[in-house]
Amino acid sequence: MRIGVPKEIKTHESRVGLTPSSVRELIVHGHHVMVQKNAGFAVDLDDDKYRDVGAEIIETAEEIFSKAEMVVKVKEPQPSELTLLHDEQILFTYLHLAASPTQAQALLESGCIAIAYETVTDQYGGLPLLAPMSEVAGRMSVQAGAHTLEMDQGGRGMLLGGVSGVPAARVVIIGGGVVGTNAARVAMGMEAHVTVLDKSIHRLQQLDFQYGSRLNTVFSTVDALEEHVSTADLVIGAVLVPGAATPKLVKRELVARMCRGAVLVDVAIDQGGCFATSKPTTLADPIYTIDGVVHYCVSNMPGALARTSTFALNNATLPFVLALADKGYKKALEEDAHLRNGLNVCRGNLTHEAVAHDLGKDYVTAIDCIN
Repeated sequence: MRIGVPKEIKTHESRVGLTPSSVRELIVHGHHVMVQKNAGFAVDLDDDKYRDVGAEIIETAEEIFSKAEMVVKVKEPQPSELTLLHDEQILFTYLHLAASPTQAQALLESGCIAIAYETVTDQYGGLPLLAPMSEVAGRMSVQAGAHTLEMDQGGRGMLLGGVSGVPAARVVIIGGGVVGTNAARVAMGMEAHVTVLDKSIHRLQQLDFQYGSRLNTVFSTVDALEEHVSTADLVIGAVLVPGAATPKLVKRELVARMCRGAVLVDVAIDQGGCFATSKPTTLADPIYTIDGVVHYCVSNMPGALARTSTFALNNATLPFVLALADKGYKKALEEDAHLRNGLNVCRGNLTHEAVAHDLGKDYVTAIDCIN
């Protein structure tokens, strides 16, 4: 199969879809890999490293898209890339379509086979291609939040762990999944006072057993959210509904009740965000203030830690890339229900129920669409 890796063009996005090691694996399996010039340069993966393992270096994205049977990316295709997709071409990347109706429509019109990293599942009920970036984003959320709490960022001027005789900052994490757990680990390591809210008693029990008295776990209700968010110094939104738009759990009225200079970090912004006041920002211009509360809503947070993120993502995606290349998308999707759950768009049809529901469109089951 001819596999193409274009250079990412989203603002401040330096990750790359395939590392040289992943490219070598694909070439050993008999596939031809084309990498756009300087696609990995920003993370110290220069063109010579790709040439050394047998990749063909291509000058332009247009040529990559025109020749490739499968395009492997990191972020959703940008407007200039959407016009380059064509019938039966496999696109394997993060999509987050529930929050992007314009992108969804363009993918439908292209006739491509769009498989989203964020809805591929595993035998444990997890999201294996989202998990590594959730780890990065969860850990980074505390780092970003701590910086945003500084006075020159508009924050309250608080050190997360406090100092002798001065209380630690109150960090509230909404959601106890991969993002929330990693955020809690870092926040506790910085000696903040940490509370995790979640609707799963089982998950709260796991966190309580793992961290004991270091972590405050609370069952999430409207009352609990209002009580803990209104007095928090830093709130991290770590909510995920696979494939669907994130519910707006923190209303505008609650944001207005927060302390001046408190910080909201919305890791769920790719799926629309869980704060009513959230809007996507970039690493170039990451924050804004509403009602005296500083918002950090960067839609590609792991892009700031691009080298770590690239290798972590490739570790997870490579087996699926190999399956699609070795078997072709029809056989690979037929044989693997977990990969099939990643199919969002197929030859002009939406094939993920949650995405279709949030976009207000009909959907066709993935198995029907590939047969």
